[in-house]
Amino acid sequence: MASRSLLSRAATSLRSQVRSSRFSPSFSGREACIVRFFTTPRPTSALVARYHQYGQVDQVVKIEEEPLPELKDNEVLIKFLAAPINPADINMIEGVYNIKPPMPAVGGNEGVAVITHAGPNANKFKVGDWVIPSGPGFGTWRTFAVAHEDVLEPIANDIPAEMAATVSVNPCSAYRMLHDFVPLKPGDVVIQNGANSAVGQSVIALAHQMGVKTINILRDRPNLDSTVHRLKQLGADVVVTEEFVSSLKMRQMMKEIGLPRPVLGLNCVGGQSSIEVSRWLADQAPMVTYGGMGRKPVQVPTGRLIFNDISLRGFWLSRWVDSHTKEERRAMISSLTDMIRDQKLSIQVERQPFTDFSHALQRAREPFRDAKVVLVMPEEVVPGC
Repeated sequence: MASRSLLSRAATSLRSQVRSSRFSPSFSGREACIVRFFTTPRPTSALVARYHQYGQVDQVVKIEEEPLPELKDNEVLIKFLAAPINPADINMIEGVYNIKPPMPAVGGNEGVAVITHAGPNANKFKVGDWVIPSGPGFGTWRTFAVAHEDVLEPIANDIPAEMAATVSVNPCSAYRMLHDFVPLKPGDVVIQNGANSAVGQSVIALAHQMGVKTINILRDRPNLDSTVHRLKQLGADVVVTEEFVSSLKMRQMMKEIGLPRPVLGLNCVGGQSSIEVSRWLADQAPMVTYGGMGRKPVQVPTGRLIFNDISLRGFWLSRWVDSHTKEERRAMISSLTDMIRDQKLSIQVERQPFTDFSHALQRAREPFRDAKVVLVMPEEVVPGC
């Protein structure tokens, strides 16, 4: 990683660069402050978390300073406010993800930024608008970037910045899986593993708004009671550990609460956990796999396939984005941001300063995390915001 002296000097430089911008998104309140700008020279350099080869993320990603080019036609200068560290980001750097950007590359696929300057003929956005990348591979672990306006999409700036930074991947994945595989109706049941993940939390909140019940499986952990309590607050109906779901006590509990068998299963773990999800599915129900956090193959008892005719499906949000229009994606994100604004959808996040990237990365890779690590970029606070 870059030395602390480089980071310190760069952070000081960035503070002086953005002092004239005077923005302060509220990272803890319900609404974000409106961004305000004054006409001043634009910044000339940015900090970026770049890798020149695939490998272990803590070994190949380095914080570097790069110059910012002059703005050309239809280009804008954006300042990133926040960007999460997602499992897919790490897999991409390791070279095991299906998307492999050309080297060198900047890490991060998701984040929210604000327009600070516009180039000639750039009229899609105005200064102060919040934007997100329109697709994966942008490289969001950076402080500033010059981008063509066509690779950006608008996002509401009256929601917390860390929510805007994380809405386009995990909540969107949950939204699509709850809408695209089974015509769910109130009273139906969905079962999922990895329930404490950002996707899992989104599934719970969205299903609750649909009147759909959820059975949520997670690994046993030191803070189990607090995790269960938090998921219940989101709207979870049943929260059990992987050990409990495979026991006779699970069968007894299901009889007592009287829930019907789930019509949809969501799997992001694989291995034994996917076996347990499949065992509870109703006849002809699909089990949708969208991740492999357990790094083990998806497993299903043969009898469930033969006698219960369950099906195995896969979901990848990037494929959905490629096969659907920008208008469809915007409508989905708009629906999700409405829920965030109305406090019906929230992802637990842990904010970490980008200028201490090494520590943020360490936190993101620790086991039993309940919160998504979100990189917060250097900012200049406006008194009274």
